[in-house]
Amino acid sequence: MSTYPVIIIGGGPVGLGLAVELGQRGIRCLLIERFLTPPPIPKGQNLTQRTMEHFAHWGVEDKLRASRTIPKEYGIGGLTAYGTLLGEYQNHWMQRELVRPYYFTDNERLPQFVTEAVLRQRLTELPTVETLYGWTVENVTQDDDGVTVQAVQRDSNERRTFQAQYTVGCDGARSIVREKAGITQTRSDHDRLMVLLVFKSTQLHDLLARYPGKSYYCVLKPEMKGYWNFFGRVDLGTTWFFHAPVPLGTTKDNFDFKEFVYKAAGATFEMEFDHIGFWELRFAVADNYRNGRLFIAGDAAHSHPPYGGYGINTGLEDARNLGWKLAATLQGWGGDALLDSYSPERQPVFKSTANDFIEKSIHVDRDFLAAFDPAVDKAAFEAEWERRRTGALTEVGAFVPHYEGSPLIDGPPGARSGALGVHSLAARPGHHLAPQMLSDGRNVFDALSDGYTLLAFDADTAAFEQAASTLGLPLTIVRDTRAGGREKLRAGLVLVRPDQFVAWAGDAAPDDVASLLRKARGEP
Repeated sequence: MSTYPVIIIGGGPVGLGLAVELGQRGIRCLLIERFLTPPPIPKGQNLTQRTMEHFAHWGVEDKLRASRTIPKEYGIGGLTAYGTLLGEYQNHWMQRELVRPYYFTDNERLPQFVTEAVLRQRLTELPTVETLYGWTVENVTQDDDGVTVQAVQRDSNERRTFQAQYTVGCDGARSIVREKAGITQTRSDHDRLMVLLVFKSTQLHDLLARYPGKSYYCVLKPEMKGYWNFFGRVDLGTTWFFHAPVPLGTTKDNFDFKEFVYKAAGATFEMEFDHIGFWELRFAVADNYRNGRLFIAGDAAHSHPPYGGYGINTGLEDARNLGWKLAATLQGWGGDALLDSYSPERQPVFKSTANDFIEKSIHVDRDFLAAFDPAVDKAAFEAEWERRRTGALTEVGAFVPHYEGSPLIDGPPGARSGALGVHSLAARPGHHLAPQMLSDGRNVFDALSDGYTLLAFDADTAAFEQAASTLGLPLTIVRDTRAGGREKLRAGLVLVRPDQFVAWAGDAAPDDVASLLRKARGEP
């Protein structure tokens, strides 16, 4: 029976990302994935600047950008339209480039199966990671000593049994790991059946030449009551995907999907379907992301409609958060309390993302469509349409996932973790570190270590060095004399976690640095 420190079940982008994170940290792990090759369904396309920081950390940013299916010079912007895609009213939408100054790198867009292919290739370069593609996990059990995983090869029915110290389920909304761990979910059903269409059409590309640089398009139709008709490019000029609500009971054979798409577009054009699939629109969040030695991440922990491109980005942040904590525990400088912090950090961020952004957008669009109609009062509609345009800029700036309420963070009194906030260049405990140029010409992100990093701008670091040495905590000191660093980050000392979130910031070391470091790694 093969034994591993970590077994990852599910090799979508979250499982692959977690495997890379652990593999780069020298943690031996096994990844089990049921598909031999990534399914060619174009989901999970929008990758935020924060997500691209992960790929930079994993050494695949350049390969990922080189693999994009839409030429860089074309653009990856979004557009929202009223009534039909080719109608009278359009606005720019989801302009994530507006928050670029707060992150190390640019956002990106490409189909999930391309992202998965790049990550699979990266795993072949990591000797600590083993993969089993084409295998399905049948059972997962745990006891005080470890986890037993039973899997079957899909083509041959060969069966194998593995053991691990920890197992992570990145195995989707129907997660067997979540089920076997006995982790319950809180669900919010919207009683909507959604269709996903993938089709080819060069004529649609020609029709949309009027919107240069746009790669995805949301159509608001009054009869949809806030739910979207959504078009997205898979490549430039040929392949598209479309999702929207359809009547309950709709099947591949009893509905005119072409006419449905034509009504959303506002024109007819030649099209050929490659895929017709369905899913139920609901929100679900696990009531805990850990039970003993079993963890869940990505869609296994939380699922929601693909509105706003939050899904894959949230899942990959799960992988970064859990990855360094598993590695720290297995390497001896973390502990069980550090692993316990995974759920109270990540779960509130998803809940806030769902409530404050995704579900809220459905309700806001529903109320707008019910209250304003250009055929009834054109002036009032156009005034509100303009207000929505400026409001969309605010929404992008307000998405600030943070851990202010984390047990690892000495945040403000009564602070709560979540996704709603304000971007800032200042170093704030529980928040993502903003980029900063050092006096030697490097970006601070290029100087961060795999452990903790202390940024020191003309400040005494002796207390941190002594405490870290005593506690056995990996700590890299990055000293810089550049006055701008202190002014921009508003601190002379900034303690940065392995996932680039700020653990603490101040102008001078606190009286008890050892207590601060113990808290940062999860000790009571």
